[in-house]
Amino acid sequence: MELKDIRERITAIDDQLLPLFLDRMELARQVAESKRISGKPIYDAARERQILSDVTKRSGDMDEYARLFFSNLMEISRSYQTQLLSGTEDAVLPPPAGEAFPHAASVACQGLEGAYSQAAADKAFRFADILFFKTFDGVFQAVEKGMCRFGVLPIENSAHGSVAKVYDLMQTHQFSIVRAVKLHIDHHLLAPKGTRLEDIRAVISHEQAIGQCSAFLDGLKDVEIRFCENTAIAAQTVAESKEPGLAAISSSACAAQYNLVNLKSHIQNTDNNYTRFIIIEKTPKVYPGSNKISLMFSLPNTPGSLGKIMSRFSCSSLNLSKLESRPVEGTDFHYVFYADLEASVEEPAVRRLMSSLAHELPLFVFLGAYQEV
Repeated sequence: MELKDIRERITAIDDQLLPLFLDRMELARQVAESKRISGKPIYDAARERQILSDVTKRSGDMDEYARLFFSNLMEISRSYQTQLLSGTEDAVLPPPAGEAFPHAASVACQGLEGAYSQAAADKAFRFADILFFKTFDGVFQAVEKGMCRFGVLPIENSAHGSVAKVYDLMQTHQFSIVRAVKLHIDHHLLAPKGTRLEDIRAVISHEQAIGQCSAFLDGLKDVEIRFCENTAIAAQTVAESKEPGLAAISSSACAAQYNLVNLKSHIQNTDNNYTRFIIIEKTPKVYPGSNKISLMFSLPNTPGSLGKIMSRFSCSSLNLSKLESRPVEGTDFHYVFYADLEASVEEPAVRRLMSSLAHELPLFVFLGAYQEV
């Protein structure tokens, strides 16, 4: 047969499949109504296992594909039933803020004056009344307890990846992401006046900054690497230390702030070095212009569960710009997933999907809808 003839036969078969699929979904709707009345759960593991077993036996050497086809078909049916029984779509999502993102606010940042988090806050707000905290956990707590309306936290770097500590803390705090800021990061080697580059015996900074400047540091001979909580804290430590040969990787702003000299500029591995910061607020809000969504969820411990969820996003024409997994502390290899979507909560398909996933997954947290600037 010619390719044209084969495709015509495929089209004819598809024409037969579509009404059968629609009939099946109508029956799925009736099943959902029956289960609503009886109170029976949507998922019937024994029945689905029996169906897949029968399909496998009857499909010959196409058994794997037939099993996949029917497995996805039942997943679609189950998702539809969940949506019908889950109630209002708006229960999962916060309402629109009804106000513009503020130009001035009290903001919690980790570190000290001159920290990159401060620069991110200054970019996000026309006037930020900043309160500094030693740790990322302190920033989360400041927002939770109402000490500051907003908090600024680094979430990932274009060259050195995610900030794992922030992701881990996201599992234990109540907050909503309401904005994101992308900041160009330009690292400098700072030391007390009179210090020469060849005098350096130890370099201190945050582990992310150390990683972003690894190529430069590898070129230094006999230099000890030390970690601290923040690049601004590193600069302050050098300024207050009497230790000879100690230098910090920090921002140019910290040179003036802590009366240090710049021994070497632009020491990051690449000039294309950006860090994303999230702006968090205690009360969930969706400010105008929000076009990104962040989620946290866990999955059933079954084969293919992640693939099935990814197919749901794909079917809704949603682009996942990031997918991150982190272990759940105190568990035996259990993980939570973080996903960033390019989507608006105003889209009906997005609201339906969020509602369905909230009722289907063991854990589903809507972390926020926001705009990145």
